[in-house]
Amino acid sequence: MDLNFILLSIAIIACMYMAGNIGANDVANAMGTSVGSKALTFKQAVLIAGVAEFAGAFLVGGHVSDTIRKGMLDPGIFQDTPLHLVFGMIAALLAAGVWLNIATYLGWPVSTTHSIVGAVVGFGIIAGGWEALNWGQLGKIVLSWVVSPVMGALVAYFLFRILTRLIFNTRNPLMHTKEILPYLVFLVFVLLSQSMVYKGLKNLHLDLQFSQAAMISLAVGFIAFWVAKILVPENTDHRGEDLQTQFLGTEAIFRYLQIITAFYVAFAHGSNDVANAVGPLAAVVAILDNGTVYMKVEMPLWILGLGGGCIVLGLLIWGAKVMKTVGEKITEMTPSRGFCAEFAAATVVLVCSKLGLPISTTHTLVGSIIGVGLARGLPALDVGIIKTIFISWVATLPFTAVLAMIFYKVLLVSFS
Repeated sequence: MDLNFILLSIAIIACMYMAGNIGANDVANAMGTSVGSKALTFKQAVLIAGVAEFAGAFLVGGHVSDTIRKGMLDPGIFQDTPLHLVFGMIAALLAAGVWLNIATYLGWPVSTTHSIVGAVVGFGIIAGGWEALNWGQLGKIVLSWVVSPVMGALVAYFLFRILTRLIFNTRNPLMHTKEILPYLVFLVFVLLSQSMVYKGLKNLHLDLQFSQAAMISLAVGFIAFWVAKILVPENTDHRGEDLQTQFLGTEAIFRYLQIITAFYVAFAHGSNDVANAVGPLAAVVAILDNGTVYMKVEMPLWILGLGGGCIVLGLLIWGAKVMKTVGEKITEMTPSRGFCAEFAAATVVLVCSKLGLPISTTHTLVGSIIGVGLARGLPALDVGIIKTIFISWVATLPFTAVLAMIFYKVLLVSFS
């Protein structure tokens, strides 16, 4: 049987396995707060995540992929032996997939990007030695362990404290929610529009300046503001209703805001992290077709479709455990708390991405959930669960690196 056909088949299977585990872990934690707060059922979360992931991958995700994710390794070391890079890409997909599979089984939300980067580091050390690695990039990844959760926690903490003062500590919380709602809707839609329009819709080649993108985002925000004002009139007096009824009505309003922000987080994930599964396969296809190593390769639509489909399937089959950890175990979740966590995570990811700062969506979201819990006091958090999650983050790079070394050596011996 032709060697290229065998390697391509193995690469496709590895990509599908990796994509399924991305869905089970990364997408599951993106939707976890919505399911944990009962804003969405599990089936509704799968449906929304499926639509958002595909939209993010096709509209915002570039159709050109780096052969080595995040510039961790110089592909030039494989110019004379391009098949070795094929072995490395397959090893990276298998190693990252296995780690995500283990983490999902244990209910740990871990970073998909860090998993694939750790795997690339592993086979890179075997293929080109320590000097082949980009240590500056690796330092940024390690820095993001701190930057991501701390930034997410701070924004979510202050946002929830503000909402608590303006709404939940008042005698008429439902009326105040309706007064504030249009302004929150304005902020949410400005953020979403800005993230998509400003250097976002790459495939449509808009490439707008910041000022142009800001004008479009503000216009969308103002339209959403007036729609919210019309749909939810604020001049209703609820003082005759008991507080429990008003709190239920308030949470019902926040449910819709949380669903919108959850859609955005899944959309952003589709645009960024789907490449962790499909990028290596695109590199393998390009090398097997042309016998040459490229810094960047075209992303065939069939690979994007394969990756997107397997991600949704993985979420459907394995996603419940990580959803439970993120949505229920760290702290008790309600739609208002879930909104604060999702909105904080989306804001931090957008700002840090545009500033070129290292960021992990998973770490930011978990940090945001912790921030919401801290705003209610330390006893509201399960410290044991948080410690376990932090340990799993630190273990990601070395575990996937060692596993990729093993897979790379096995492939090297088997096919060389």
